[in-house]
This record gives sequence, structure tokens and C-alpha cells, in this order.
Amino acid sequence: MQNDIQTTPIRLSISGQAHDTWDGWSVESDLLTPADAFELELYTKHSTQLPAVLKEGAPCSLTLGGDRVLTGQIDEFEHDISRQGISMRINGRDRAAPLVDCSAPFVSMREASLTQILDQVVKPLGIFQVEIRADQAKTRRRIQIEPGQTAWEALLQVAEANGLWPWVEPDGRLIIGGPDYNAPPVGTLILREDGVGNNVQRLSVRRSIANRYSQITVLGQHGQYDNDGLDTKRSHLRSVIQDETLARRGIFRPKVVIDSASENQDMATTRARKLLADSRLEGFEIRAIVQGHRADNGQVWNPGQRVIVRSEPHELDATFFLMARTLRLSRGEGAITELRLREDKMWILDGNKQKKHKGKVNKDAAFIEMIKGL
Repeated sequence: MQNDIQTTPIRLSISGQAHDTWDGWSVESDLLTPADAFELELYTKHSTQLPAVLKEGAPCSLTLGGDRVLTGQIDEFEHDISRQGISMRINGRDRAAPLVDCSAPFVSMREASLTQILDQVVKPLGIFQVEIRADQAKTRRRIQIEPGQTAWEALLQVAEANGLWPWVEPDGRLIIGGPDYNAPPVGTLILREDGVGNNVQRLSVRRSIANRYSQITVLGQHGQYDNDGLDTKRSHLRSVIQDETLARRGIFRPKVVIDSASENQDMATTRARKLLADSRLEGFEIRAIVQGHRADNGQVWNPGQRVIVRSEPHELDATFFLMARTLRLSRGEGAITELRLREDKMWILDGNKQKKHKGKVNKDAAFIEMIKGL
């Protein structure tokens, strides 16, 4: 890993003014958590007048050695004066903050597309840079936004209905889609028992059976009953997906989900695939602490990257997906990055579609092959 403790200070920019001398700071980013957060701390024994642009709600950006790591707003700041000196603490979040804080306009539409939801729920709160990363956004026959529901909850609801996920890029763009699993790994984490070539300060692996299922069945509209007096096709709307890894171990943990929003077989299958993938993600996680803030290829660590992990004690030698990371600088630890990795090619399966090949492919069979164990 590249050591950038002294060479790349983080810079906070507000309305054309910037400051890059801090005693401590952290920038968190997690694809599963909306509104990435940051914190900056400054201590001095000299009287300091706060700049006029430093106000709660002010738009801001953070850059690390010329690379943008967050675009958002100042949430709050604290100015503390005592006999020991003067301290200042600034907290903020990325551009998803208004979507998390504010209620969505009441919207009730039939055959509403994802684009229409973005126009009527997201853009009124100031989010105009939006990119949909999917071959074709599906539609739902009815999308109901309940009064009091936050804009992020409404956005997540319609995104998940399309098999997609929303997140905000460091440059401030709202992305609706999935990761690029064809991107090359940005670096390699090494932990050898003899210590040769090791580049991690700490590496832990968690495996869990809680919330892990060997089989997930999704029942669509009226699919919970075989004889409900309704249309036969609807009454048998169901999709079953199995985790062959647990099946080979003789573990039977079934889960049945009733999803009235699944109005056809394709939607039911997409939902089942996602639920089983989420189950796999929940059961395995790698946590690593590395020095510096950049991967082997020079890029700042960022969720969505793919990373090779070679750990002899953990018997790992494979590529994993970076789900979350925290860039940090402190007096005690210096410049470090905390990484949280999950199984590769397992999160958001239907976002960026693979190129079609000749011949018919069974989607369920392809998925089962993909989720075979480590």
C-alpha cells in the first residue's frame, strides 16, 4: 500500500475557500448505509475567527491529494474555547442527506417508471445529477408512496423493485444500479504466517449462519394459497432459489417470503435471487486495517472496488468486493483505512447486465453456479 500520511492532506472546500490542516479526520462510506459521513477536528492555542462560509447546511466537498472523496453538506460544527485552547469539530454528510432527512412528496401512480419517481421525489430535494446503471428499468403496476415516508425510503423501494440499489458517488452523482464486477482488482491484501510481504495491520474474518438460508421461496400475488378462488396463474406465482453450498453441507434452512409486489414470474425470481444473495452477504465478512488511504494502483480506497485477499491463516486466496471503508487520520494511528469486504459478485445481481451470448441460458442455474461456496 502506498504511504500517504504526510503527502496527501484532506481538503475541505466551501464556497471557494479551502482548509487542509487538521489534527484528525475520518470519512466513512458504506454502500448499504445512505448518506456517507465525515468528521474533521482542529486544535489550536491561538484565537481563530471562523470563516463566514462555515455554516450549517453549506455545500462542501472533500478532496484527498486532488481526488474527490465526498461531495455534500455541513451538518453541524462545534467551536469550543477553554483555558487549554480552542477546538473545532465539523460533521457532515454527502448529497444523500436531504433524502434521508426529508419526507417524500405524496405520490400515487400506476405504471410509474423509475425515471418518473426520480423526477417527482428525488429532484425536488435538489438532487439533479442522477445516473441509472441498468440495461432497462422495469416498471411496477403500482408504486405507493406513503405520507411521512422519507425520500430515501421511497427511492430504495422503487430501486429494489427493479433489482437495483441507490448510492452517491464521491463527485455527488446519485447512482441507481449495481457494481461493475468486470473491473480489475485495485490491489492485494497479504497476510503470510512468515510475515514476508504482509501489508495489513489487522485482518479478521467473520462467518455466521444467522440469517443464512439454504432455500428461499418467494410467493407473489395470491401465491400463498393453491386454491384461493383466483386466477390459476396468479395463484401459483412462486420462485424457489437454493444455496448449493449449504445443501452440500446437509444444512436445511428454508425461508418463505410473501411479496404482493411480485406481479409476474420474472419479478418473483428477481426478488428470490436478491434475498438469497443478501443471505450470503450476511454470512461472511472480512475486516482489514491497512496503512495509508490508497490501494496498490494509486486509487483512493472506495466502496465498489474489487480486492484480492491472500491470507494463509484464514485460508483465503480469492477476489472480494469492497462494501465499505473508512479513511482516517489520528494522532495515535496516523493515516489508516478500515476495509470491509464481502463475497464478490454477490451484491446486486441484476444491476449491470452481462453481455448476451448465443444460446439460451437458464437464469436460476447460472445463479446457482455463481453462488457455489468459497
